[in-house]
Order: sequence, then structure tokens, then C-alpha cells
Amino acid sequence: METILSKALEQGVIDDAVIAESLEHRKAFWHVRDHITASQKPEGGSIKHDVSVPVAAVPAFIREASAAVVKLVPGARPFPFGHLGDGNIHFNISQPIGADKEAYLARWHEVSEVVHGVVMSHHGSISAEHGIGFMKRDELPAVKDKVAMQLMRQLKATLDPNGILNPGKVL
Repeated sequence: METILSKALEQGVIDDAVIAESLEHRKAFWHVRDHITASQKPEGGSIKHDVSVPVAAVPAFIREASAAVVKLVPGARPFPFGHLGDGNIHFNISQPIGADKEAYLARWHEVSEVVHGVVMSHHGSISAEHGIGFMKRDELPAVKDKVAMQLMRQLKATLDPNGILNPGKVL
């Protein structure tokens, strides 16, 4: 890991890196990681995404999605975080400093459309570790072809013929 990080620093791929040197240090890193979303709250609204792209596409996705979001909402502050080496990205975007929180959050769908467009251009998925869920339920048909949707419905009907597992949530 030190070799990889050293090369990344030399090539300008990263600005800084730290490796945990003890279990306590590791716990401290996880504490920071686990509280990122909460730390965004004092900054106002945050539009959140849980997306995935092929690992090799992560840097390009972050650059392109960040630029697209800032073009759409000048002053928006992309904050990608959460994973190393698996293609999953928590792509949160904090509102511009001084912006009206409610007005910013009212653009959730518009911002998500831009982010998801970049995801799809990299052959990724609008969902990663947290799945489709209720919020992305209506977006699924736009990013999956009809055959995939039909297959998912058939699988759901086979595994849940009485429709009692998570009714009305996704399929």
C-alpha cells in the first residue's frame, strides 16, 4: 500500500495519504468515515448518491460528475467518499455556501439526473451498496432495459408469489 500511495503522490493522483499505524488509529479513521454525512449537516443541504462504476473509471467519474454538478449548480461542493478499490462511491454534493437549503434540495432530481448520466456513461449503476430503495425506485426503468426489468419482475414473482416481501418498494 505504501508503494502504491508513494507512486500516486509522485504522479499527482493524490494530494495526501495516511495509513493507520495501530488499531486505535484505525478506529479513529472509521470514526471520521462514519461521521462524514453528519458533518455535512452544518453546511446546509446535501444531495446524496450511492453509485458505482468500474474501478478503472472512478477517477474520471469523479472529475466528470463534479464538473457537471458545478456547471449545473455553480458553487455546489461535490464530496465523493467511502470506498477504496471497489467502484462504489458515495457522491454527496453540499449546497453552495450561503444558498437557500430548501431551494437547493428542491433540485435533487435535477442534480441526480446529471450524476446518473455520468454514471451511465461509464457503464456504472445508480445504486451500489445501499441498493435501489424507495428513492430510486422510479428511476430504475430509465436505466435498465425492458428485458432486465421483466426478468427482475419474474424473479420477484418467483421468490415472493404473495408479494409480502417489501411490498411496493421496488418491483
